[in-house]
Amino acid sequence: LFKHIEQFEPNSVNTLMRNYFVACGVLILVGLGFLFPKTEKIISPPEVGAKIDSLDGVYVYYNGKISHVKDRNVSSDGYNIGLRWQCVEFIKRYYFEAHNHKMPNSYGHAKHFFANGLKDGQTNPDRNLRQFSNPSKFKPRPGEIIIFDGNQWNPYGHVAIISKVESNRIEIIQQNPGPYANSREYFNLKNLDDSWIIDGKSILGRLGK
Repeated sequence: LFKHIEQFEPNSVNTLMRNYFVACGVLILVGLGFLFPKTEKIISPPEVGAKIDSLDGVYVYYNGKISHVKDRNVSSDGYNIGLRWQCVEFIKRYYFEAHNHKMPNSYGHAKHFFANGLKDGQTNPDRNLRQFSNPSKFKPRPGEIIIFDGNQWNPYGHVAIISKVESNRIEIIQQNPGPYANSREYFNLKNLDDSWIIDGKSILGRLGK
């Protein structure tokens, strides 16, 4: 290119050189685009205690890390609702506010809400609610508590509320599932030999009216 520049008029040379360097600059920018692709904007998580969801007018609050505890939520008449904003606090607050229901035993880790030894459909005396196994001859209903066993990452288990029941799956609403998990989650629902099975290895059962 440069050995032929003397053949052009000065203005033409300037134009040629300018176009040449512009083209080089464009190629460099394109190359940098391949080396450093544009990343998605990182969305900051909500603040602890922020309202992130609700069911029947009862709010779900963001808790951040699963182990985080703010304080104990106690009603004006002294009923222990639970540690803010743990999963147990939400299900007890939901039953207290939406159904005016107080549990005789207002303490216990999430997995302890399922009482071993009860038959499917019997009343759980600690919670004053009917307990359903998994599988159960009783179909899940919205508003029931679903109980998950503990595991190596969370030995205390987990509880949530069934927010929707469809022909082949259920939706749950939950508080404190983890800093990056959703407040809503779905599980497959099957009917085999007249028994209803919620598909999940750690699901112990349900509680409801």
